[in-house]
This record gives sequence, C-alpha cells and structure tokens, in this order.
Amino acid sequence: MTALRAVTPVSMGRGERLRVTPESVNYSDLESELKRSVEGEVRFDAGTKAAYAVDSSNYRQVPIGVVIPKSIDDVVNTVALCRRFGVPLLSRGGGTSLAGQCCNTAVVIDWTKYLGQILNIDPSRKQATVRPGCVLDNLRNAAGEYGLTFGPDPATHNHCTLGGMLGNNSCGMHAQMAGSVASNTEAMEVLLYDGTRMNVGWTTETEMDSLIDRGGRVGEILTRVRALRDKYAEQIRTRYPNIPRRISGYNLDQLIPDSQGRINLARALVGSEGTLVTILAATLRLIHNPPFQTLLVLGYPDVYQAGDHVPDVLEFKPMGLEGIDHFLIENMTKKGLHVKDLSSLPEGKGWLLCQFPGDTREEADETAQALMEKLKSKPNPPSMKLYDRPEEEKHVFDIRESGLGATAFVPGLPASWPGWEDAAVPPDKVGAYLRDFCKLLEKYGYVAALYGHFGMGCIHCRITFNLVTEEGIRHYRSFAEEAA
Repeated sequence: MTALRAVTPVSMGRGERLRVTPESVNYSDLESELKRSVEGEVRFDAGTKAAYAVDSSNYRQVPIGVVIPKSIDDVVNTVALCRRFGVPLLSRGGGTSLAGQCCNTAVVIDWTKYLGQILNIDPSRKQATVRPGCVLDNLRNAAGEYGLTFGPDPATHNHCTLGGMLGNNSCGMHAQMAGSVASNTEAMEVLLYDGTRMNVGWTTETEMDSLIDRGGRVGEILTRVRALRDKYAEQIRTRYPNIPRRISGYNLDQLIPDSQGRINLARALVGSEGTLVTILAATLRLIHNPPFQTLLVLGYPDVYQAGDHVPDVLEFKPMGLEGIDHFLIENMTKKGLHVKDLSSLPEGKGWLLCQFPGDTREEADETAQALMEKLKSKPNPPSMKLYDRPEEEKHVFDIRESGLGATAFVPGLPASWPGWEDAAVPPDKVGAYLRDFCKLLEKYGYVAALYGHFGMGCIHCRITFNLVTEEGIRHYRSFAEEAA
C-alpha cells in the first residue's frame, strides 16, 4: 500500500448524508462547469439521459447527466465538481447488471469509450493492470497470447467491463477454478469522494502501523478501517457464511489477516459497487489457461437430481460446473435458439455441464472418464455424453450462456423478469434448495427456468412476476420476503 497522492478537503461534515433534489442543485451550472473542466464528453440532453436511465435490470433511474471522460484527470475533475455541487456520482461499464447497479439519479461516468486500456501484462508475475472500462474479453484475448487468462467470466464476457466486475465481485462459469473477482485482485488505484487518491493492495500490520503513524488522510482512513475490523473481527470469523458464491455486502472478511499476516484492502473494496471509492485502475491476477478442455454433460430425470449430484462432480475438480433445466430448453425451442445444438444433449430434463482441464487432451479426457465410471457404479446413473471437440463444446456452452436471453419474453408465457437472481447456497445443498424454491414458485403461480453455476451453489432465473399492477407488486414482495 502506498501513501496519499493528493487530498482535497471535504465540504460536508463527517456523517452528513448527501441529499439531492432538483431544487437544491443548479444542474445547468453543474453542466457548464463540467464542460469547462472535462476534455471528454459531457451530455445532459434528454436522449442521453434516457439511454443511461436503464441497465439490464427492472429499474429506471434518470441520471442528472453523463460524463464520458478521456483521461483520469477528467475523472478527478468530475468527482471534484460533483463534490462541490453536492451530487452523487456513479461509474458505469457495460450496463449488464441485473439489480439496478448501473442506474441512479447521479452523474454517470461512462468508462467504456475512452478508458478501457490494458495498461500492462506481466507474464512472469501473472498479473495485468487495466482501466475500469476494459472489456473482459479484450483482457482474456491479450492474456491468452501468454497462455494465461482472467478466471472469472460472466456470460456477458464479450461486453461486460472489469470495472463493473470489480464493483459487483463477479464470478462466472470459471470462477469454479479461479474464485470470484475479489480473489483475483492484487491492487487498485482509487479515488475517494473527498479527492484522496490512494494505491491499495497487500499490506502487513507493521506496514499499516507505519502508514497510520504518518498521519494525514490516509492515516485517518486506515485507523478507522482497523478499528472497524477489530470491533467485528470475531463476528466476521464466526458468522460470515461459508459459501463460495457470497458476494452480498462488504468484504469485511478481507480485513482479517491471512496466514502470512497480510490484508488486502483492494479486495475489501471489491463488490462495494462504487459506494466507497471510484476505481481508477486495477491490477489483477492471471492464471494458467488450460490448453485443452473436455466437456461431459450428464442428464437427469429432473434438475433436482442434477443438483444432488453436484458434490460427486466436485470431487473431480472441474474447471466449470453448470446446471440447466428442461424449461430453459423448452424456452429456447420456442424462440428458435440453438435448435440443432439442443438435440445433442443426452436424455434428461435436468443437466450438469462438467468441464475438465488438461495440459493434454488425454489428461482432460481421463478425468471426465473417471467421473463417468464412478457415476456408472451408482444406482440410477445419469445419461452421459462426452464432448472433446472444441466446436462441440462451444455449441453446448452457447446453450448455457444464452440463458438470460432465452428466458425473456418467451412466446406463450407471461413476461419474465429478474428479481430473484444469484441465489447462493452451499453447493451440497443445491438439489434441496431447488426443490423448496420450486414449491414456492408453484405456491405463487410463477414459472421460471432454472440454470446457473451449480458448482458454486449459484442459481439464476427469470420469473413471471407481474410488475405492472399494485396487486402484482404486493404479490412479488410477499414472494421475495418468503424466498429470503
């Protein structure tokens, strides 16, 4: 962790909440000041605000305006002016969030047009440094030249950004082998709302003592971080849920020293959705990209039994373990998606997609075949199909990655919506959870296709909520409370 770079005094008192109303801020003056201070684009027109009022969720929040910065200085100046005028700000990447994280009544900073650079790739250290607007696939393609990759890979990998993934603590299919974004973050350069710029990353308690002793804003921040950690350390150790897909709330567990006595404040900031800092750059961990992958698809009578078998598959250390149900396949058929690919699946109404890595084709195949032999020895084994040609594997994974689009506005069904996304349970409880969850759906008269990262205990679904009437909203709220 390095010391303070610059400090601008905070105009608000500590603990004072920021309240923005149309009457309290002169937006025309804010727009004029931004245009004078920002080299990039400043847009306060109705068309731009309408475009940025939505993301991939159910929410619509019209922004105050949009800034498309060309440089980090533009970002610093934008934050300073937002602070001066007393308005919130929101960093935005690809707009792929499903819970409204990318829309707010704020000044939106769009990083994607000019600030998506890969600043450095260090193959020897297996690290890359990027700007927040960098599209994930751009990093993966560049790292691939060195036989490396960035592990977490949401289905939106061809247009989601690293900044958004850092804000959300994203996972994706190959988080099975790599962990979430927090586990793959080494350091960040961040900007606080008061103008403080810091580099945060790995630090020992001794190094933290030294930084605190230097005083200043950085010393104050670290003193308060340590006090927060010490106050709640025992509860963090004993009460944080031990599930691989825990991304809700702040990563306070990252403030607990590891076996080497270190903490990583950057990892603690991942998942904070811009509520704590604006990320200016991030140094990320890269991992070995297995040159060969084998896909084994297991078919079951229903998705519940597929969920029950997740622990059996995890024993063989897959690099990805996805699940899909028959409703997803039916929706794709109705929408004419991947029709030829659907016929290649083994018999069943619930499937596990098990991907195994290898430095050789034989190594990847051997692991898959060992799992097949184990499952054959069990009562009522699943149907099985081994895909070891890359084009075949891609076609099957295209089915899984099309889940979000395939479940939206299906002919003959009521409109479906996000609203119970990314439920996370221990992987050995997936089958039991799905049984109980589907009983709840039936109770409320809802229909949903189920799919997700079953190996991480993460379930995706779009549900046929009625979100256009008062009664429908009350019904949805009751469902959400009971589902929780």
